[in-house]
Amino acid sequence: MLSNLRAPEIILILVVVVLLFGAKKLPDMARSLGKSARILKSEAKAMKSEGEPAAPSEDTAAAAQRTIQAAPGDTASARPATEPQQTKQS
Repeated sequence: MLSNLRAPEIILILVVVVLLFGAKKLPDMARSLGKSARILKSEAKAMKSEGEPAAPSEDTAAAAQRTIQAAPGDTASARPATEPQQTKQS
């Protein structure tokens, strides 16, 4: 169904979107969509790296605290990642 869209139909859809949301809100919406995509990408990367083998020693793992950032270099929204403590059972 979407493959039948040609240039006039796409232009009409874009005009309707601009009329509905207004030209002022579109850049903010695009910015928030991009930020959400960056957050999703960083969370997926963090989850993928959690599946890899553990660090060589617990001392270095405890010393290096991980932080989750919304975007590279974005320190305003960075937050520390808390990880569960592993206990040794005898």
